[in-house]
Amino acid sequence: MSNPPTASVEQYPHKGKGLAFAGVAFGWWAFIVPSYFKLLSVHHANPFEILAQRVLFGIPILLLMLAFTKQIGVFLKAATTWASLKVLIPSTGLIAINWYFFIYAVSTDRLSHASLGYYINPLFSIGLGFLFLGERPRPVQWGAIALACTAVFVMAYAELSYSAPMIANELGEMIPDPSAAVSKGFPWISLLLPASFGMYGLLRKQANVGPSVGLSFEMMLLLPMCVGLVIWMHNSDQGIFFSTETPVWVSLVMLLGGVVTIVPLICFTNAVRLLPLSTVGLMQYSAPTGQLLLSVVFFDEVFTPLKFAAFAIIWVAVGIYSWDMIRGHRASRAALRTEMLE
Repeated sequence: MSNPPTASVEQYPHKGKGLAFAGVAFGWWAFIVPSYFKLLSVHHANPFEILAQRVLFGIPILLLMLAFTKQIGVFLKAATTWASLKVLIPSTGLIAINWYFFIYAVSTDRLSHASLGYYINPLFSIGLGFLFLGERPRPVQWGAIALACTAVFVMAYAELSYSAPMIANELGEMIPDPSAAVSKGFPWISLLLPASFGMYGLLRKQANVGPSVGLSFEMMLLLPMCVGLVIWMHNSDQGIFFSTETPVWVSLVMLLGGVVTIVPLICFTNAVRLLPLSTVGLMQYSAPTGQLLLSVVFFDEVFTPLKFAAFAIIWVAVGIYSWDMIRGHRASRAALRTEMLE
C-alpha cells in the first residue's frame, strides 16, 4: 500500500498564497484599521458616525461581491428563511457592538485595552464552547484561561493605580501634569470585545450561510439605523462628513470606510480556505501584537511596568494555548495517517 499524501502537499497546495492573504488580513487589522479610525477621531469624528459610514460605504462593495460570485439568490434565501434570520438578527447586534467599541477604544486612547481583548478572544471562545456546546476544555486550556483572567485583573490594577506625573505650577505647587495621560479606569473593553465577538462567532457557527452573505445581511439590517444616525448628526451639527468645518480630504477618506472594512475580510476568508485552521489560529495573534505596538509607539498610550506585566501574563497564556493547539493538531494528523495505513 502506498504512503498517504501529506496534508501540507495535497490538502493545502497553495499555502504560500494563503500565508500572503493571512498576512495582509492580520496586518490590515493591526495597523490600517486602527490608524484609519485614529485619523478620523483626531478630526473629531464621533464613533457613531464612523460606524455609520463604515456600513453605508461597505454595503455597495458587498453587494457587488455577491453579484460577482452569483450569491444574490443565496442572500435572498437567507434573508427570508427563519432558520437564518433567528441567528443573523442577534448576530447583527453583536457585530455592531464589537465594531462600535473598537472604534471607541481607538478614539479614547484605549487601543492597548482592545489589544488585550483580542489576545483573550480565542480563550473566551473556549469558555463559550464549554458553556453552550458541551465542549470540555483540557486542563492546559483551563490554565490558559485562568492566566487570561489574571492578566485582566493586573491591567485593571495598573490602570486604577496610575497617577499622572507631578509638575510645579507658576506658584511652585506640585500638581498633576495636565498634558500627561490619565487613568482609563477598569479595562472593560478588554472583556467586552472578546465577549461580543466570541458570542458573534458562536451564533454564526449555527447559520448555514457564508461569511459574505452573512455580513451583507447584517450590514443591510444596520442600514436604516446608520442612515438615521448620519441624518441626525448632520442636522445637529455633530457630523464631520462634508461639513463646512471639515477639510474635504477628511470627508473623502471617510468614503473609504467600506474598503477599510471589506479588504481584510476578503483576505481572511481566502486565508481560511487555503491554510490549515491551526496556522490561521496562530497567525491571528499578529493583529493584537501590531495594535499593541501601534498604541505605544505611535499613539503614545501610557505603558507602565504593571501594564507590561499584564501583557507578559497574556503572552504566556497565548503560548500555552498555541502549544496545546499545535500538539492536538499533530496528534490528529498522526491518528489520520495511522487510519489510512491500516
